[in-house]
Amino acid sequence: MKKAASLLCLAVLFLMLGGCQMIRIEEENKTPLAYTVIEDSQIPEEMQELIREKKETEFQIAYQKGTELFLAKGYGRQMSGGYSIQVKELSASSNAVFFETKLIGPTEKIQGGEPSYPYIVIKTEYRDGPVQFQ
Repeated sequence: MKKAASLLCLAVLFLMLGGCQMIRIEEENKTPLAYTVIEDSQIPEEMQELIREKKETEFQIAYQKGTELFLAKGYGRQMSGGYSIQVKELSASSNAVFFETKLIGPTEKIQGGEPSYPYIVIKTEYRDGPVQFQ
């Protein structure tokens, strides 16, 4: 919890110091990026904590660790299991990264049972610039 609070404080400080400037996101000339969908055991501990805190509602997280960039997209509480998530796009322009996913519902045979909290985490090479979740 303390680490999450520290990360939040750093984000607020960043916004106060330089986040007020308007940055024009370049969406032209995107190039695909290589990525790996990772298992829970490969997610950095601090990011796992943020996912646990946010899993009830839809969320988006960008997390840098060394030369790696971890991107997470969660779809909040669903009434059953059996959901999957498709990565539709992971690309970069000259000044931004673009991450688009799609939630795919369960078949009728799988519906019912316990609620689930579907999310996906991918790992790619770190790139400087904002992440645009779509």
